[in-house]
Amino acid sequence: MPDIRLFGIRHHGPGSARSLKAALDALNPDCLLIEGPPDADALIPLVAQEGMAPPVALLVYRPDRPRECAFFPFAAFSPEWVAMRFGIAAGATLRFIDLPHAIQLADGFGAPEAAPIDAEPVSEAAETPSGDGPAPAAIRRDPLGELAALAGYPDGERWWDALVESRAGADGDVFAAIGEAMAALREGAGTDPDEAFREEAREAHMRSAIRRAAKEGFARIAVVCGAWHVPALARHDARGQAGADAATLKNLPKTKVAAAWAPWSYERLAFASGYRAGVLSPEWYDTLWHHEGRVAARWLARAAALLREADLDASPASVIEAARLAEALAGFRGRSRPSLDDLDEAAQATLCFADPAPMGLIRRKLVIGERLGATPPDSPGTPVEADFEAQCRRLRLKPGASAGEITLDLRKETDLARSHFLNRLTLIGIPWGERREARGRGTFKEGWFLAWQPEWVVELVAASAEGGTVAEAAAGRVRVRAREATRVAELSGLIGTLLDADLAGATAEVIRALTDRAAVSADVFDLMDALPPLAELARYGSVRSSDTEPVLAVVRGLVPRAAAGLVAACQSLDDDAASAAKARIVAVSGAVALIEEPALKAVWGEALQALADQEHVHGRVVGRAVRLLFDDRAIAADAAGERLRLALSRASGAGPAAAWIEGFLEDSGTVLIHGRELLAVVDEWLCGLDADLFTELLPLVRRTFATLAPAERRAVGEALARPGGAAPGEAEGAQGFDAARAAKVLPILRLLLGPEPAGTVDETTGDAA
Repeated sequence: MPDIRLFGIRHHGPGSARSLKAALDALNPDCLLIEGPPDADALIPLVAQEGMAPPVALLVYRPDRPRECAFFPFAAFSPEWVAMRFGIAAGATLRFIDLPHAIQLADGFGAPEAAPIDAEPVSEAAETPSGDGPAPAAIRRDPLGELAALAGYPDGERWWDALVESRAGADGDVFAAIGEAMAALREGAGTDPDEAFREEAREAHMRSAIRRAAKEGFARIAVVCGAWHVPALARHDARGQAGADAATLKNLPKTKVAAAWAPWSYERLAFASGYRAGVLSPEWYDTLWHHEGRVAARWLARAAALLREADLDASPASVIEAARLAEALAGFRGRSRPSLDDLDEAAQATLCFADPAPMGLIRRKLVIGERLGATPPDSPGTPVEADFEAQCRRLRLKPGASAGEITLDLRKETDLARSHFLNRLTLIGIPWGERREARGRGTFKEGWFLAWQPEWVVELVAASAEGGTVAEAAAGRVRVRAREATRVAELSGLIGTLLDADLAGATAEVIRALTDRAAVSADVFDLMDALPPLAELARYGSVRSSDTEPVLAVVRGLVPRAAAGLVAACQSLDDDAASAAKARIVAVSGAVALIEEPALKAVWGEALQALADQEHVHGRVVGRAVRLLFDDRAIAADAAGERLRLALSRASGAGPAAAWIEGFLEDSGTVLIHGRELLAVVDEWLCGLDADLFTELLPLVRRTFATLAPAERRAVGEALARPGGAAPGEAEGAQGFDAARAAKVLPILRLLLGPEPAGTVDETTGDAA
């Protein structure tokens, strides 16, 4: 009979891993059965390769629907990882024995195991609260938490840390004790109807795997599984159990799955990330695993170095005092060595002087951690993953857990390629880079904030359905979005992103889709929303060396359509709709001015003129139309003043008059201060009012001018007080202009601005240059 040992472990626990390592050394098994996805058995040998650096995760997914997947994270201190490394070094047979995900992810078996990212590596991922009342549900969801509560600890993490993780020695008795405790807890745990069959199938498959290994002639079999499952797996040789397990596993649905290793991070391994099998302090556990004998000194020294890097005081004397305090606290609390709580309190008292800010830095870096794992270059992956890694190497971009800012100079080939790459990743759902305002001057600069998240490997896998490279996948994803888009404005936004990503083929297709959609669209406001971003692309797209002529052609087609329907679209608007319409009109006017094509300007000007002549359109819209025509010198000052008088006459009514003047003068503080013509129009209109009408309209005018900043209102008053309502400094400057002094500046200006063109005239002398 083979010697079969069950080792119930806690996922991601260094104390549990250390106890397991000692037990495996003593047993020297020739077969290691580990609770994990059998679909990934072929990937186990990669664990020992030089390029494999935990934390990493096994990803099991459906190739036809890659987002239906499950992750199984491992750290260096995870007992399963230690078991795999031991088995490879010892030459033992290694197998995963959980229920295959070819079954768990199949249609008809139930909901896929993962909120994909947060699936538990092998045990409690499928365990949810029971339906038999609060106490049984709590036991089933967190059995160690129940033991911790009985022992007086606030949670299972602290209890395990005190009794197992921080143990100075390692022996096999802990596994027998855990098995007995789990057997007692399972007797009182309720059953969740939704998960009962899944759990039974999982444990049936694990028992079957144990029996199969025993029949194959292995002499010493070690079974490494989550502590909760130990009592169930101990029944593997019970009378009739084999038949019951076979009946449970019979006729289960299956699907095709694939598996790959993926880098992971301590941040995602932490419980705070939402990962249900996570731990509170992965970086602390890493320190426990690698520096067991001098963990307090090591951790405090790293904390002091971290504070000094942040330009905070942390002397060696303070570190020594913190170490002594931590040892004393551990002694008071009956511990053989300081726990994380002891070190936390010692650091806060002696290194941080009770300041929570530096302590927050220590907890982020040394308790949770920012470590990111790596996988071997020859590790199996999808074509998009391989292209992603190749592009990162070529562009010298390294996915990492630490965030940072970069500024790209789009005149440089490498920086331009980086911008294209980051924009393509955004299109496939990987916002590795977030656009920021670039430091320095020039439209050729582009700022990015880079922060990598390990779970984005799912998006890389999913992108393989749309193409074999990042560029192909991004183009495919955009084509899908273009087909699903219901508004012209959505398509115009896609064009901008495609130009930024340098996807010429997809850009042409989206432009055709936009043109077709615009041809049949009756939503004038939708057309107007699409114009500003397209105009900006047509005007400034050359910074990226992009071909903007197709975009300009779209703008030339949209402006006449929007102009033709403008008046009809602005009928019967309430206040909110009128405000939105006014903003769109201003934006389109700016877009037309940006393009600088006289034909488009004339078409849009005619539409504004027709809108300004309307009597039954909301006053805010008409007032802004008049103002835009006035600013563009399409109507004279006296004509604008006449329209102002008519709009604010008694016959118009207070409400429409208030809306009109608000539309006419809104956001005009700077123009009123420095532009004499607009201020003169308003001043002349006000001065021409009789006393009664002035009193009647005064609240409306005050309401409009209240939208100006106090400094702007004061500057308007000062301008009106000067002779002729001159702009600031204008009247004084006209009287005191000194041509001789001004001429002394011209040589400096020539140096700054370059040589004068031939044929220019010297304004101070009247002579030809």
